[in-house]
Amino acid sequence: MCGGCRRRGRGPDGRPTGGGGRGCCGALLAIVALAAAAAVAFLEGTAGGVAYAGDRWFHECAKWDAEGGRFLVSTFFGAGVAEVRAGEGEERVVVADPDAAGRVALGLVVDAPRRRLLVVYADRPPRFGYAALGAYELGSWRRLFLTRLDAPGEATFADDVASDENGNAYVTDTMGCKIWKVSPAGELLSVIKNATFVQRPGTLNNFVGLNGIVYHPNGYLLVVHTSGGDLFKVDPSTGSVRVVKVLRGSLKQGDGLELLSPTRLAVAGMPSRLVESSDDWETASVTGRYVGPMHRIGSSATVKDGDVYVNHIVGFGLGKKKTHVIARAVFSPLAVAS
Repeated sequence: MCGGCRRRGRGPDGRPTGGGGRGCCGALLAIVALAAAAAVAFLEGTAGGVAYAGDRWFHECAKWDAEGGRFLVSTFFGAGVAEVRAGEGEERVVVADPDAAGRVALGLVVDAPRRRLLVVYADRPPRFGYAALGAYELGSWRRLFLTRLDAPGEATFADDVASDENGNAYVTDTMGCKIWKVSPAGELLSVIKNATFVQRPGTLNNFVGLNGIVYHPNGYLLVVHTSGGDLFKVDPSTGSVRVVKVLRGSLKQGDGLELLSPTRLAVAGMPSRLVESSDDWETASVTGRYVGPMHRIGSSATVKDGDVYVNHIVGFGLGKKKTHVIARAVFSPLAVAS
């Protein structure tokens, strides 16, 4: 309590007379809170995109569902999926699978040709065991399958997912640096492991391993290693892995990926980056940069009406409901070194 408030709160005999001090400092704290909220509101306003209220602090991934006209968002500790529609201001939970209760919901992909949503589940940290992939029918949200991926006694942290033209799904394990392959019907088909996924020794270089993943129409996967900053080109049919040589820029702390075209890739993170390749992803260069709201962390990317939107994992707010942001990303071109 400040001294001035304490002095006003005492009587002639020097004893405290009541709650005047508490009222003074309470008002001061309220002013500070309002100032902080105003500052955040200003930052949110500069982000563009969609701001909405949702439960809990963390929302890991957001993907645009064009047919449904909504963003679908994984609620992390909520272990489910919510829909967010422009103009409504608040999320609505659409997937809350009782068999995934107590876990965390992470990566999503909208498998539009099969009208389904794929959802990655993992154990709540600090536990690192359970890993699963769920599939749900868009609209009705009927569960199609929930497939366990982890082996008994295995330490894993399932994170992100991509699907190919045949409906096979590929799920990254950030802890084990591997990729699970799941059939369209939910059968675990294989596990892609390769020493190439670990380019540098040491805990810091591998604290968060394979993370964001996308399927390229030329028949391979692109996968980012968050701590190492490496981008890999993976042949899912043979399990062969090649390092994409990034000629300019860094992909360290890269998280979710979104393929914008056969030659352009958005990498969410701090900052988010635009990456381009002219040789079928043998090499690549960072050509753009988007910082986004300074007080948040970019964790996934998606495309809506031709624009890139970056989900920010951390919510903000003093009440039960937190404000979350899916920001429209405008990438600033990077100057080419002479």
